Amino acid sequence: MRGEYKVPGGKLVAVDVETDDGRLSRVALSGDFFLEPDDALEDINAALTGLPETSTVADLTRAVESVLTDDITMVGFSPEAVAIAVRRALGHATGWDDHVFEIIHEGPEQPAMHLALDQVLTEELDAGRRRPTLRIWEWGAPAVIIGSFQSLRNEVDPAGADKHGITVVRRISGGGAMFVEPGNTITYSLTVPASLVEGLSFERSYAFLDDWVLGALADVGVEATYKPLNDIASPAGKIAGAAQKRLRGGAVLHHVTMAYDIDADKMLEVLRIGREKMSDKGTKSANKRVDPLRSQTGMAREDVIEAFKAHFRSRYRTVEGGVTPDERAQAEELVRTKFGTPEWTARVP
Repeated sequence: MRGEYKVPGGKLVAVDVETDDGRLSRVALSGDFFLEPDDALEDINAALTGLPETSTVADLTRAVESVLTDDITMVGFSPEAVAIAVRRALGHATGWDDHVFEIIHEGPEQPAMHLALDQVLTEELDAGRRRPTLRIWEWGAPAVIIGSFQSLRNEVDPAGADKHGITVVRRISGGGAMFVEPGNTITYSLTVPASLVEGLSFERSYAFLDDWVLGALADVGVEATYKPLNDIASPAGKIAGAAQKRLRGGAVLHHVTMAYDIDADKMLEVLRIGREKMSDKGTKSANKRVDPLRSQTGMAREDVIEAFKAHFRSRYRTVEGGVTPDERAQAEELVRTKFGTPEWTARVP
């Protein structure tokens, strides 16, 4: 059995595994990483041989770490990367190529409907009724979307929101507030099974699930990098922020909003961005916090999105899809009972 894991920003790790009587009887590590000295490869293989097939990523990681003496150098990979590759070889974890992703890019939706669709599509994946999905959002109204645990009064200035006709909604994922206007942001959701991020910490899963979009940004001329925990940035500044939610069944919702052409002055009237948060980002004005994609690419928003979709198709197996009538009905009910209610929006006052 063979398992592979591409380290975000690093190298490919591959492991060939044989089992006997519930244990790893043969382990052969390979890849385009760097490892010194050479014989450390045999030490790692030996450390993994004999472990139970049921070993967790943590168990496998500890086994690799146990043979890493001070004179051993690993470049482009880590003990955890080896462990994930072993788990994939054993069928406990999956890679991108093990799935067919549905791409959804439909017309504008109201803010609350987008949040409801996120929950519904992730639950449908969790229940085995939907493929992993990349959904591109089109905004039907300007909005502020606050994180699941943020205080409404601390994040949003109601006078500014009323002045500019801004709808305020709360999503199910954590993280910070997003200011969006139709045509000025690029937002997408990625819903994936737990097996795709099996063994990855929350921090590592952010980098793993954002890796494709770094390649997509490179296609349109933007040199982007992942900034822990949940930011994507270029040399000119922050481009995007990600948020994530894992359901009890294991399915993962990972969504990202990118600034295409943000009205920073309006944003400051609507969002209460405190001095502490601004200083934490090393900036003194919101204009420097959101660096629009328009200025870096010179491309229309629609063309940037099409380039993103083309890049995703080039990397993974995909089919075109859409929200089903049943999924839409479920989402409409969630808007009525949850995302469109003041009780949910102000659940953290």
